[in-house]
Amino acid sequence: MSAEHTQIERRSTAVQQPLEWLKGQSRWSVFELLFWVAALIPFFFFPTYLTLFSQIAIAALFAISVDLILGYAGIVTLGHAMFFGLGAYVAGLLSAKLGWGEPITGLMISGAFAGLVGFLVSFLIVRVQHLALIMVTLGLGLLTYELANSMSWLTGGTDGLLGVKTWDILGYFRFDLWGYTAYGYSLAALLIGFLASRRIVNSSFGLALRGIRENTARMPVIGSEYRWHLQKIYTISAVIAGIAGAMLTQTTNFVTLEVLSFQRSADVVVMLILGGTGRLYGAILGALIFLLMRDQLAGINPQYWYFWIGLLLMVVVLFMPKGILGRLSDLVRRFGR
Repeated sequence: MSAEHTQIERRSTAVQQPLEWLKGQSRWSVFELLFWVAALIPFFFFPTYLTLFSQIAIAALFAISVDLILGYAGIVTLGHAMFFGLGAYVAGLLSAKLGWGEPITGLMISGAFAGLVGFLVSFLIVRVQHLALIMVTLGLGLLTYELANSMSWLTGGTDGLLGVKTWDILGYFRFDLWGYTAYGYSLAALLIGFLASRRIVNSSFGLALRGIRENTARMPVIGSEYRWHLQKIYTISAVIAGIAGAMLTQTTNFVTLEVLSFQRSADVVVMLILGGTGRLYGAILGALIFLLMRDQLAGINPQYWYFWIGLLLMVVVLFMPKGILGRLSDLVRRFGR
């Protein structure tokens, strides 16, 4: 009887430990609150850089979408710009072709369309792994790019989609030349996307994703429908990426083929490596560092700024394998002890 009681206690402990861990992860720290308060600083001290910071917020949201599948589920992708570009073009076509420039509903429609495509693609994604997965995502991205290029009658081709006009947000906040509305709009969307992603990764579903990332073969043994989990997170990631792309269109009133390019897919992976994968704040930090460096280095030398990005990337990979945020977290933990 005592042996049976001990076994029951062990099972109870095994169940409670992950739940306690999730509760600890879901608590907000002082550093997090200070981070989001600091996000308001550009409004007061860097008003001339608000347009740049709006682009950083959009890139950060896109990076979060990739981190959900790469950092938490282990799905390696080099073609996620497909969903970013689809969202951008849907928002642009709604305005340029249908005359509908309402931003919030535009985000919802663009995200829903990107999510639908992501759900259909997910049936293919869960069937392959490793190198084949990289090639499949890369191929899908390249196919989408060439499809948009060939449909110049709809997308504008290499000339870009013209005639995009975004209405005032809620009929009151007009997109100004200085970028106040654009940054506020992008920052609000980033915060909402972050909160949703944070809720996902700190749930039992997020814990299952970590298990899939660590060892896919063991998940069916414990009764986990790992393929369905991967399809769900891939679809969610596509929705967030589509919303980020739509925001780019709405804040710039222009769409080009660049939103579907391999370069954009590669850049967002670089952002994640710099900031740290499997850390939502790492995606934001990586986007901040990458775009600030690009802005400053391109001003110094427009031709060779990628040299310094490559050098920084090598340093991070060699000496900070968990990314810059991961290294900072280790230092804070060490000093805390």
